[in-house]
Amino acid sequence: MTSLPITREQALELIKKYNSHPQDLIHYLESEAVMRQLAKKLGEDEDYWAMLGLLHDVDWGITKDNVETHLTKAPEILKEAGFDDEFIETILSHGYGFHELPHLADKTRTQKIEYALASSETITGLVHAYALMRDSRISDMEASGLKKKFKDKTFAAKIERNIIMEAEALGLTLDEFFSIAIEGIKNIKDEVGLS
Repeated sequence: MTSLPITREQALELIKKYNSHPQDLIHYLESEAVMRQLAKKLGEDEDYWAMLGLLHDVDWGITKDNVETHLTKAPEILKEAGFDDEFIETILSHGYGFHELPHLADKTRTQKIEYALASSETITGLVHAYALMRDSRISDMEASGLKKKFKDKTFAAKIERNIIMEAEALGLTLDEFFSIAIEGIKNIKDEVGLS
């Protein structure tokens, strides 16, 4: 167990201090839920992984109007909240390889926890979009249906499929990962407006 410097409630306050858009908050909660479910499946520290999911875009609300600054304010915000360099570096890793983020564009993910965060936060968009298409229903969503949407490049076209596929670096099949993601978000469906 890795000790965390703040509680989940404090982390939510921190998120809300810098992010006010309801859609963004849904993404953070879903990322947290998928990371928690993934950690459970892989026998990792659930609270630590969930905290990474919850805080991964902590500075998005103050940088989204100038995208290339995304993840430049996060280290300072997280350090001030008491997080160590390892936690902060893992947060930054979900931005590795994005040409829109010049300071991270030439970096690549190498660690299990980095693949986990990047693939988890990315798949939330696919799951949520598919749920909305199904009248906001996730309760009876199946991995096979999600897989069809994953293969259809025109559905939720902006979602980076190659990042979702990084889940395979965790020793999971895509089907397993889809099931984990659905299960995780299903656990919080009421909080994120799904049924």
